[in-house]
Amino acid sequence: MQPMLIETRDLGMSYRGVRALDGVCVEIARGEFVAIMGRSGSGKSTFMNLLGCLDRPSAGSYRFDGIDVTSLNDNALAGLRNRRIGFVFQSFRLLPRASALENVALPLMYAGQPHDVRKARARTLLETLGLGDRLDHTPAELSGGQQQRVAIARALANSPTLILADEPTGSLDTASGAEIMDIFDTLNRAGFTIVVVTHDETVARRAHRILHFQDGRLTPGDGRESRGSLRLVTGDTR
Repeated sequence: MQPMLIETRDLGMSYRGVRALDGVCVEIARGEFVAIMGRSGSGKSTFMNLLGCLDRPSAGSYRFDGIDVTSLNDNALAGLRNRRIGFVFQSFRLLPRASALENVALPLMYAGQPHDVRKARARTLLETLGLGDRLDHTPAELSGGQQQRVAIARALANSPTLILADEPTGSLDTASGAEIMDIFDTLNRAGFTIVVVTHDETVARRAHRILHFQDGRLTPGDGRESRGSLRLVTGDTR
């Protein structure tokens, strides 16, 4: 068993007195590929936001690579998020007036990297993802699949430990979606830990295992596994 990258214990989240997440205990090992499924309002997006350090839990604990995330101040939390976690969204979230190269280089600018280092890194990532001839194109000049490739390159810019993808194929046609999932497969084989939120069972079956959420809690689900025998954690393991 690989060392645990993510460990949550009794993780909970409430919004204005409404409990969105309740007592979630999960372990995700380094190098895993995990899919998160559930209906709208099931808690899966809330869980994703907590894993990505975008929100703070109302209850329980979250350890990321041995670090007690719940004890970090805002600056330390932002630093962890920017250095160690890459995000990919359904809507791409690219700067509309910036080129593909500029979009990918943006996280490196926030990290304080020199201009020449930013440009070289962004170029290499885009070329690796098959966009070497689209470096100067803006998002409007790219297809949906190409925009998502730019978004993935941006997520990889700071060499994160964890990639979080929220419905990464939701805005794409079937062929483009399959190509994006092929990229995630390749990244996972290269050692990246990947967590994908999806409604699409075809996408979920690409993962090592599937976590099912319902009413803010993990449910046993069917435990389907496609590439390994890693266990589904559905209860307190202390």
